[in-house]
Order: sequence, then C-alpha cells, then structure tokens
Amino acid sequence: MKYDVVIIGGGPAGMIAAGRAGECGARVLLLEKNNRLGVKLLITGHGRCNITNKTGSPREMAEKFGRNGKFLISAFSRFGVKEVIGFFESRGVKTKVEKNNRVITESDRAEDVLDALIDYMEKSKVEVRSSAEVRSIERSGERIEKVVLSTDEEVLADRFVICTGGKSYPATGSTGDGFDWARALGHKVIRPSPSLTPVILKDAFVKELEGLSLRDVRIAAYKDNKKFDSNVGDAIFTAKGISGPLIINMSKRIGKELPGEVALKIDLVPALDFTELDARIRKDFEECPNKHIKNCLDMLLPQKLVPVITKIAGIDPEKKAHCVTKEERKTLVRLMKEFGVHVAGLPGFEKAVITAGGIELSEVDSKTMRSKLIDNLYFAGEVLDLDGPTGGYNLQVCWSTGYCAGEATAV
Repeated sequence: MKYDVVIIGGGPAGMIAAGRAGECGARVLLLEKNNRLGVKLLITGHGRCNITNKTGSPREMAEKFGRNGKFLISAFSRFGVKEVIGFFESRGVKTKVEKNNRVITESDRAEDVLDALIDYMEKSKVEVRSSAEVRSIERSGERIEKVVLSTDEEVLADRFVICTGGKSYPATGSTGDGFDWARALGHKVIRPSPSLTPVILKDAFVKELEGLSLRDVRIAAYKDNKKFDSNVGDAIFTAKGISGPLIINMSKRIGKELPGEVALKIDLVPALDFTELDARIRKDFEECPNKHIKNCLDMLLPQKLVPVITKIAGIDPEKKAHCVTKEERKTLVRLMKEFGVHVAGLPGFEKAVITAGGIELSEVDSKTMRSKLIDNLYFAGEVLDLDGPTGGYNLQVCWSTGYCAGEATAV
C-alpha cells in the first residue's frame, strides 16, 4: 500500500503533523520506533506538560530563539500560542498560566495532552505503527521513494516528514537518527550539542545543599573574573551541582565559555543591596544578642545554607550574635550577596532538555517546512536548528512546525 504521507517520529511534532495532514484529507502513516507514542512528551514539565508560553506576538516569541528565530515567524503566525491553547482546550485539555507565562495543563497531567493528540489522529484517520524502527530513507533521483524498516519492510509514499527530535534524553528513543538521514540525503546539519542542562559544580559543599531550592535569586556567571551573563529566577542544588529554570537557561552561555575557569556568584538576597543587607543583619543581631548566629541567620537564609556559609566565613555557628565582629558581619554580607560556586562542566545529552543544532534552516522553507533540496521531504520539531529557553517555547516550535508541515504535505 502506498501512502500520501509518511511521518517518521511519534513525538509532539510528528503527532500534530500526522493529525493535520489526515484532517486535510491525506492518507497518513505515522511510524514510531518506541512501543508507545509521546514518550518524551510525558516527562516534559516534570510530567505536567508545559504546552507553550503565553508571550507576546509571533515576532516576540521568535526573538526568544536568537538569530534563527526569524525562521519561525511564519509558523508562529499560522499556528501560534493562541491556536495551540485553543486546539487543546477544544479537545478537553484545560490550561492555566503560571509564573513566567508558562501554560500548563490544568490537571497537571501530560497524559491529557498525549490523549488529545492520539484522539486527533484517530479522528483524522491516521494509521499509527509503534515499534516500527526506520533503518533508512531511500531516494530515487530528486525525490524520496520509500523508507526501509529494521524488519526490511519497505514503505512507499508521495511525501515524507522527519520528526525524529534531537539527541537529548536518549533513553526516550531520541538518538539523532534524523540528523544521519538528513546528511545522507545531502542536507547540512549544524553540529548537535546538549542544550538546557544542569551545571556540574566542583565545590565539595554542594552535597550538603542537595535539594535546596532558591527562589528569585540572581545568578551571575564569570569567566576569568569577567561577567558574561546574569539573570534572576529559581534554582535548585543537586547532588552534583545546580539546576532549575534559571540555571538551565544560562547553561548554553556557560557551555560556550568552557573549558576554562567559570564561576557563578549567587545573590541570595537580591531585594537588598550590600548596605541594606548589612543594616538588616546588624538589626537582627541586636534584637537577639544572646542567640547563636546560626539561629539568627535562618531568618534570612534557608537553614541548609547557614552551616555552609558560616564555615566558608570561618565563623563558629555557635557564636553569639553580640560577639560577631564588624569584619565578620561584612564577610557574611558578602557571602550572601556573592555566594560563589565553581563550574566543573555540563552533563551530556542524557540530562539535556533539548538539542542545539540540527538541520540547516536555509535549506528548509519556513512556511511549509519543505526541504529546498528534495521536494517531497519535510522536517518539523527539534530536528531543526532551533533551540529556545525553557518555559514552553520549544514545544511551541514542535506544534507550529509540525502543523505547518502536516498541512503542506496534504496539498
């Protein structure tokens, strides 16, 4: 049997592309090498699924992707944030807007998003085959003729869409197959690299801080004592380093400065400047002169941080507040405003939220996602050279490019 469209990859881009192509009347086959669809989708947003980000216009959304963002303006205009929210809400998936304009499922269940996509494909009469691993994509002249599965089965179609994702979280099946196929077909692939990762730290005391969440702190990054990045947000210490939205978004810049001496300075009390914080600590110490300083500092700091900071400061945590010298107090202020940690490196693809790099955008039509080299080949989702910050932006790329590709293949 020959299909109108074969979609390779059952992630968010592949599913919405398949559904849209089928909705437009095409005979569609979706091939997924895992034994179920949407494996990576189910872990996005810690299982809550950060569907998109309720940011401004398509152009403002595109700007989040740096120099490559202009490629997305057309797709975001065709099927943008408003359309994505409407798509899911019309299928019973209610949403809510949280901090930093993140659009989350009201139920906090990524499964609801997956169910809506599966229902969309069923109603669009899409044929879905799981545990169907593609071994190769074969061309005849200037067109793709067929895909060959690992079982040696050949599948023919008029048009093909590669939606295989990147290389992040390889345990979910994202192993970079699409990049290899694209290269073999003559496309340029910008070197894939891990993006949006935690940061591994050298400091031994990090183990003592594991699990400690920091809310609305400012973190500045330095290379050879020169600041190259600074932002405010939330972070969390892990067994080997530091993670959370703030750090993950900074990791791309940090990675570009490695190898080298990279340090982070964390402002634990950004609401107060040095003078104001010194006055606050002095006031707290005066109000509880006979308390141990470890019991005074926890009014300003998380309890887990107090022994670490006093140790770095060289101050006995059992020391009474009225015995703390001016110099010691100034040291505490400096550590609270510039708590320093040292970067050892970044983890690999196994911890990366997304993949930077991918199919060279100049070789893809930004309105249809069609290859400019092979007229019946399309790309959508993370396989493209697009990577934005956390917060729903990268899923929006999947929805928008997948929808446009699916629609274009059905024409």
